[in-house]
Amino acid sequence: SQGQTQAGGYEDNFAVDSEAAAAFGTQIKDAVAAKDLEALADLTAYPLYVGFAEESVTPASREEFVALGADRIFTAELVESVGNADVNGLTPSMAGFVLSTDDGPNIIFSVVNGSLAVQGINY
Repeated sequence: SQGQTQAGGYEDNFAVDSEAAAAFGTQIKDAVAAKDLEALADLTAYPLYVGFAEESVTPASREEFVALGADRIFTAELVESVGNADVNGLTPSMAGFVLSTDDGPNIIFSVVNGSLAVQGINY
């Protein structure tokens, strides 16, 4: 189909259909709701941008990301903002898809090497 690469992956964020974006967004929401850092790490591409209020860090690997700790990643504000995000209203941009409610903390995912992956977490 259009927008798919030869390998069967996505060419870019605009090639991702709304059902696929909603399904991946739901996987992220489930991991966040459960405060399951391992599950979120599995959905992530590295290096990952993590913009904390006091500093930003860029874990280069799954191990570095998990080492940040669930308490630091899953703030009440992030859990609420991502938890209330509407996965059925996700629109692609060059940066990807933003999971958040209003202007709350967000998780951004986009196409990385043909597949969807978390690229950024902003507080």
